[in-house]
Amino acid sequence: MLGAAFVFLMKDEMSLRLQKTLLGFASGVMVAASVWSLLIPSMDMVADSGRWSVVPAAIGFLLGIGFLLLIDELTPHLHIGTDKPEGVRSHLSKTVMLALAVTIHNLPEGMAVGVVFGGAESGISNISLASAVAVSLGIAIQNVPEGAIISMPMRAAGNSKWKSFLIGSLSGVVEPVGAVAVLLLVSLLMPVLPYMLAFAAGAMIYVVVEELIPEASSGKHSNLSTIGFAIGFVLMMILDVVLG
Repeated sequence: MLGAAFVFLMKDEMSLRLQKTLLGFASGVMVAASVWSLLIPSMDMVADSGRWSVVPAAIGFLLGIGFLLLIDELTPHLHIGTDKPEGVRSHLSKTVMLALAVTIHNLPEGMAVGVVFGGAESGISNISLASAVAVSLGIAIQNVPEGAIISMPMRAAGNSKWKSFLIGSLSGVVEPVGAVAVLLLVSLLMPVLPYMLAFAAGAMIYVVVEELIPEASSGKHSNLSTIGFAIGFVLMMILDVVLG
């Protein structure tokens, strides 16, 4: 909601330079969170398995990639800066499909927050409460630019400021819903928690590779997205190590 509120503070469309930087920043946070907060703890939980400790992480990661690939193929959505919809054919408006594109991004983020808090709540030694807070804080920080990236184009497309703000805010609703759903099921998911951690990592990496980085790297000012990626990655890494 904070990011979507930028539509009230900025008169014109978000500059391409700022958009590229924010996309890169969001990518960096998500990659670092996937590695330090999800994949490494997934392997640490089954460290007693020796060299086979990588199996749950590998399987979960691939399942997460496949899950987001399926959602991407089935959900009609439209990316910023393009007029060609993706997913199944539909008669949805451009505004709704833009919002759905960001909603797809937010689903794995909510799952990641839910699974790390579930692990911390269950007393898993590899996942501390501070580490779970670091994940949620890092994802919250990168959600601010995501909110702005969806609400500003809405406004530029001719929607009112309030409508742009509302759609930008609602596109993130799936995130807390996903987190709460995982938390409610945590007792049932305990035997497969290493797989769930890696699943969330795979889903987030899919979003980064399939959507965020291509958008950030195309056209002019791609160097700014690289700088943004570096800042986001280092920030999330520091948060996880210092708080974890």
